[in-house]
Amino acid sequence: METRRLELLVALSRLGSMREVAEEMGVTTSTVSQQIAALARETGTVLLEPVGRRVRLTPAGRRLADHGLTILAAVDAARADLDPDAEPAGTVRVAGFATAIRRSLLPLLASLDGTRVRMLIAEHEPAEALDLLAEDAIDLALVYDYALAPRTVDDRFEATPLWTARWGLGGPAGPRVEDLPAIATVNRHRDHDWIVNSRNDADERVVAALAAHAGFTPRIVHRADSLDLVQDLVAAGLGVGLLPEGLAVRSGVRLFPLREPDVLLRAFAVVGRGRDAWAPLALVMGRLTRSRGTTW
Repeated sequence: METRRLELLVALSRLGSMREVAEEMGVTTSTVSQQIAALARETGTVLLEPVGRRVRLTPAGRRLADHGLTILAAVDAARADLDPDAEPAGTVRVAGFATAIRRSLLPLLASLDGTRVRMLIAEHEPAEALDLLAEDAIDLALVYDYALAPRTVDDRFEATPLWTARWGLGGPAGPRVEDLPAIATVNRHRDHDWIVNSRNDADERVVAALAAHAGFTPRIVHRADSLDLVQDLVAAGLGVGLLPEGLAVRSGVRLFPLREPDVLLRAFAVVGRGRDAWAPLALVMGRLTRSRGTTW
C-alpha cells in the first residue's frame, strides 16, 4: 500500500474536497482522484461515493483513513528514528556479563538522563548473549574472553574492545611464598582440584592452556558461576580457581598473581554488522568506548 496514497485519503477525510486536497498537497485534482482510485484497487474496497457534484468517503474509506493516521504517524516516527541528524530516541536492549554491567553500563546510565534513549539490561554469559544477538532479541552484547585463549566472533558481528582486567589464581591461604611466573604458579597447584565457570568455558580454556605448558592436565571437579561461591569453595579447601585481581578475598583465600604470561580478561561490545548506524545504539556505543583500553 502506497503511503502517499494514504496521505491523500487522510487529507480528503479532513478537508472533504479533492480540490482542497490538491491545493494543499501541490498536485492536480486529477492526480488526487487517480491515486485514491488506485488505493481502492489495492485494498479491493470502494473508498468514495458521489454526493451531488462532490464525493465523500464510504464507511470503509473512513475506517481506512483512521488506520492511515496511525500508519503515517508510525512511518514518520520510523523516519525520525533513522535520521542520522535527529536526536537519538529508542530502547537499546543489552545482554552482558555481570562485571561489564557493573563496570560499563551502570555508570553510563546517568549520562543518558535527559536523552530519549533508554536501556533494557539482562545478565547473560557471552555464548548466551551472542545467541540472543544472532536472534535479534538484543541490540548489544557485552562479552569477554582471555588473551591466552581468544575466541573469534563470526562475520555476522562487529566487536569493539572495551577494557581488560588482570586475573589471578585463588588458592588456600598459607605461608607467604615468592611470586612465580604464571605457569610455575599453576604447576604448584597441579595436585589440587580445580574450580571453573559453570556457564562459560573461557577460564577453563585458560587453565587448560597454562597447565598444558606446565605438563599436566588439570583435574576439574567443581563448576560455579558466582565468584563468591568460587571463594567459598576455595576457603573450604575444595580446590583452586581463577579470580579477578582487586577482588576483596575472604579469610582462608589467597590470590596468587599470574604473570609472564599475564592472564588478562578482555571485555568487548558486540553488535550486528552494520547495526551501529542506528542512532540510539551509536550513542550508547560512543559512550561505552570512551574508556576502552583501560586495564585493571
